[in-house]
Amino acid sequence: MPTHPTKSLGSRRLLWSGGWFAAAVWAGVFALVAGPAPHRVWGACAAVGYLCAAGSALRPRGCGRAAVGLALAGAVAVPLLVLLVGGGAQSEVGVIERSGVLTLRQAHPYLTAPGTVAEVTPYLPGMAVFGLPGAVLGDGAWPHRLLGDARLWCAAAFLGCVWAALRAAHGGRAPGGAGRPVGGAAGRPVGGAGRRVAVGAFVASPVVALPLCVSGVDLPLTGLLFLALVYAARRRPVAAGLALAAACSLKWTAWPAVAVAVALLAHRGGAGAAVRAGAVAVGGTVAAVLPSAVLAPGPLVAQVFAFPTGRGPWETPAASPLPGRLLADLGPGGWYAAVALLAAGGLAVAASLFVRPPSGLVPAADRLAAGLCAAFLLAPAGRFGYLALPVALAVLARVAADPGTAGPTHGTGVPTPPRPRTAPSPACRTP
Repeated sequence: MPTHPTKSLGSRRLLWSGGWFAAAVWAGVFALVAGPAPHRVWGACAAVGYLCAAGSALRPRGCGRAAVGLALAGAVAVPLLVLLVGGGAQSEVGVIERSGVLTLRQAHPYLTAPGTVAEVTPYLPGMAVFGLPGAVLGDGAWPHRLLGDARLWCAAAFLGCVWAALRAAHGGRAPGGAGRPVGGAAGRPVGGAGRRVAVGAFVASPVVALPLCVSGVDLPLTGLLFLALVYAARRRPVAAGLALAAACSLKWTAWPAVAVAVALLAHRGGAGAAVRAGAVAVGGTVAAVLPSAVLAPGPLVAQVFAFPTGRGPWETPAASPLPGRLLADLGPGGWYAAVALLAAGGLAVAASLFVRPPSGLVPAADRLAAGLCAAFLLAPAGRFGYLALPVALAVLARVAADPGTAGPTHGTGVPTPPRPRTAPSPACRTP
């Protein structure tokens, strides 16, 4: 028996409203229990924005732009402005901005003898790019301080990569433009207007909005990895390699993505395309990292590799009670056990790429997300917030998934034909 349209639309409005209300509850609790002040500021602002979005979603035309706009205002625009003006941020923002200053002065972003953990730079040299605007503008007048804040440039890089990835996924059309539908998470067509709403809702969600406002450090990495997977699914090996090189020069946690993208390209474009992408990715990463490795090899190894794994002379603040961390706290034997489990997880994912390579964008994003989840859970040091990266990759892939990039080519190299276009329902049509 077909579902009555009115009941279906009412259920959809309730679903949207319930989602925003759940986000409001989460943000409100965060505002009360979070330790860092920037997190509490974000939670207070976001809770109000999410509540307004929940109310708006109950209106007949509120489950699209209006609700998402209110959520974006409350969870992104307002708290980011408050924190920028008030100078509130996680310590990572200061680390990135100091890296930009040091790169201009000495051609590498590392202090040779950090006195405290705050002076450690646990990122590869590419991350200093987001500190260069602040280094050039200086910290004099307040407009210069605001424009030089690394969070703005991290957010711009993330949003730019998402825009470019969506455009590439749909044959060069603007992400919100009309055209053939794209397959969503459940294989249902998602039109251009619906895609805009989906992307806006995800940016407004706590998964993106919180790090965007208080830190932003993982957002460029997320955007570049997503862009690389889209290019690989579109059989563009050089573009995929360049995106991978940019990501791999920011944090070494991006390195597993090279194997996933190469496996995807080998399946969809052949061995030659896979080799080209891998060569560009490795060569670009080496070119970006080599100068710092030559000028400051000791600080780079100690701060980028030893410190995040709990083996440096400084106590890492990444101490969430994840399995790997709990094992490492048992002593040297526990640390080696965590590393062994981490290596086993990596080998399992690598074997899966060989036995059953990903056939499209969504399977590749899921495989990379699974590998990153295993790495973050089993690493000797980590944070719950790190898990936002694999979640973001899985969600963005489903938003962008096109019949030509999402699934298998059935051994012919020809993309799966598009499904018929489905018109949006009147009550939730984007104005």
